[in-house]
Amino acid sequence: MSENLDQSNINEAGKSNDSEQDLGGAVEGSDEALEKRIKPGSPSPQRVQRPHSSPPRFVTVEELLETAKGVTNMALAHEIAVNGEFRIKPVELPEDSLEKRVKDIVHKAFWDCLSTQLSEDPPTYDHAIKLVGEIKQTLLSFLLPGHTRLRNQITEVLDLDLIKQEAENGALDISKLAEFIIGMMGTLCAPARDEEVKKLKDIKEIVPLFRAIFSVLDLMKVDMANFAVTSIRPHLMQQSVEYERKKFQELLEKQPIVFFTDSLDFVTQWLEEASDDLMNQKYKNSLPAAGGAAGSGDATMLSPVAVQNYAYLKLLKWDHLQRPFPETVLMDQSRFQELQLQLEQLTILGAVLLVTFNMAAPGISSQADFAEKLKMIVKILLTDMHLPSFHLKDALTTIGEKVCVEVSSCLSLCGFTPFTTDQETVLKGQIQAVASPEDPIRRIMDSRILTFLETYLASGHQKPFPTVPGGLGPIQKELEEVAIKFVRLVNYNKMVFSPYYDAILS
Repeated sequence: MSENLDQSNINEAGKSNDSEQDLGGAVEGSDEALEKRIKPGSPSPQRVQRPHSSPPRFVTVEELLETAKGVTNMALAHEIAVNGEFRIKPVELPEDSLEKRVKDIVHKAFWDCLSTQLSEDPPTYDHAIKLVGEIKQTLLSFLLPGHTRLRNQITEVLDLDLIKQEAENGALDISKLAEFIIGMMGTLCAPARDEEVKKLKDIKEIVPLFRAIFSVLDLMKVDMANFAVTSIRPHLMQQSVEYERKKFQELLEKQPIVFFTDSLDFVTQWLEEASDDLMNQKYKNSLPAAGGAAGSGDATMLSPVAVQNYAYLKLLKWDHLQRPFPETVLMDQSRFQELQLQLEQLTILGAVLLVTFNMAAPGISSQADFAEKLKMIVKILLTDMHLPSFHLKDALTTIGEKVCVEVSSCLSLCGFTPFTTDQETVLKGQIQAVASPEDPIRRIMDSRILTFLETYLASGHQKPFPTVPGGLGPIQKELEEVAIKFVRLVNYNKMVFSPYYDAILS
């Protein structure tokens, strides 16, 4: 059984001094497969010059605003390209914020003024007509080029000149206009807004009705924006690589102050560290067993792609509190942090399951229902690992208790000999030991997870997935989901910034 711990596993753990060595073992031997992924037509790295340090200078407010706009546009394009679930959400101001209080005061004053005008004898429709004009423009903005009939209807019924004449002659029926507006909103809205539009028909007072209409129109604007994002995403994906690279180069040339350095210092340090680590790893592996002279020079040759892949794996072990993130992956820092936390959770989960199945009867891990139930229990207890208040030792103590109960119950149902008190004590102790990053079982899981990720990264994101290393079977599904996210993120970043990386490594 692949989950069983044997002497070779312990030896493997002993050879893994730290996470950097795990990374080194994971990427070894992948150069040729990685080089195949470079397209012949890729931009030459010589076309992208490494930014050089420049003397300090003053920056005007206009330059800062221009830079901020460029960063915002680039970040938005990047988010749409890499996040398939990207959605624009309505702005919700905090209840106690100054902005919300000011907004509420201004809105109340406006609607009170409208109510006063409509209560006059005869009524004054100045504000109401302005609102109808805004509604007209909003409805027209929802139309597609082929909506000629609807465009004509809106233009004809909401003719502001005609409405003003009716108001001056006392013939304006504001309720009739509201009825037409609600009907048109029902025609143009998304199915999810049908209920909100339907509720508008029940409002009889003019001022509350107009307020409700604008509220629903705001939601429809968000729906239309998301529809536009979905529509342009395929086209944007084709253009986003060149766009991001172009905007990034502009920022480097005009405003290197954006990155708080005058050049790509953090990227350079990140890649050089990866190259040095890989070189040391390959040099050690090229030494003869007796400790003689190193092997041929070819053993220590590194390809830029191998270094880049190793560097991306290092981001999964990054100290985000102590080290600045490389500039070219800065927009994805939160995503790499999320992947890092997910992998840490999977490492703990896999280690707990491995020691449990190793101590239990040989047939217990083959019980699919039991294995899935046990995994779910441990996952639930590790859910809050990302929170500062989470204490892994305390969680593993609870997990040890739960696991022993579940294992004893399963052993009894399957007719196996129940756990003795000593066996339970040993199992609980092994589970609690997983809390230490130096625990041999935890390091085995960590090393094998990195090996799987590197192999999938080198495979060109092709299915089927590479063979899962021994011991990772129970967490295979979760690991493959993380691998897909990781490789997609890496591949996109490579497409945008590989010319910079090649220039630095050259």
